[in-house]
Amino acid sequence: MPLRLAAKWALIAPALALLLLLFITPIGWFIWESLTELGSLEEVWLETQAVLGSRAILGAILNTNGIALTVTVMVLVIGYPLSYALSRARGLAFSLVLLCIVIPYFTSVIVRTYAWMVILGRNGLINQILLGLGFVSEPVDLLYNRTGVIIGMTYVLLPYMVLTLYAAMKAVDQRLLQAAEGMGAKPMAVFAKVFLPLTLHGVTAGSLIVFILALGFFITPALMGGPGDIMMAMLIEREIELSHNWPVAALMTIVLLGITLALYALYGRVSDKAEGGFAR
Repeated sequence: MPLRLAAKWALIAPALALLLLLFITPIGWFIWESLTELGSLEEVWLETQAVLGSRAILGAILNTNGIALTVTVMVLVIGYPLSYALSRARGLAFSLVLLCIVIPYFTSVIVRTYAWMVILGRNGLINQILLGLGFVSEPVDLLYNRTGVIIGMTYVLLPYMVLTLYAAMKAVDQRLLQAAEGMGAKPMAVFAKVFLPLTLHGVTAGSLIVFILALGFFITPALMGGPGDIMMAMLIEREIELSHNWPVAALMTIVLLGITLALYALYGRVSDKAEGGFAR
């Protein structure tokens, strides 16, 4: 083995060992132990058909993907202009915007979720403002429904999108924008035809990251959602803690893991294409 290749493997070996020890081994053990309870492959196949044919599980899969997609769109709509402003900010303005984005990231998800529950409650800040301004005659239900789940998850996942887009926007060669302006293009045309296409790989990467993270959300939908907002992670937890049905939980885990790994593979392809484009 060449010395350079050996050095590369030596550098990544600790990360691979950590991944194997803390991620692959526990999940593999859980799935193996759960499926062996079913016995033969025929029994596993029959149970898999029952799981995939269950209305509750199919509903949870649809809810999970629907909520994740909605949150991804919301995060992108809010995060793109925020990232653009951050990429253009300098000095104190840049530091303040960055702090507002990063500091909540270091706060517990549970703390942030309970804070939003206070804000969105029937006697919370938003309802008090709406009632005080006369926009509504009675408190609006913003909690324990799909609206509350989307608001809470959007807030938690916003930093991932902003930081990903910021990195993509800072990589844009400003000379290209100046050249477009020098040729008479108006600011909106420069943005739409030059800047936006050059940052689309960041949009794709950020959207995939947010979508993947949203698929496995548990705390926020469990605390802020209603009976119709059951997601896959919540259903898996119920099967393990309440029903003690490990085989079904394992099969649902495999489904969720398969979706996540497929999206990670797509994210890897997008990242590789983006790096290849920069290299050229």
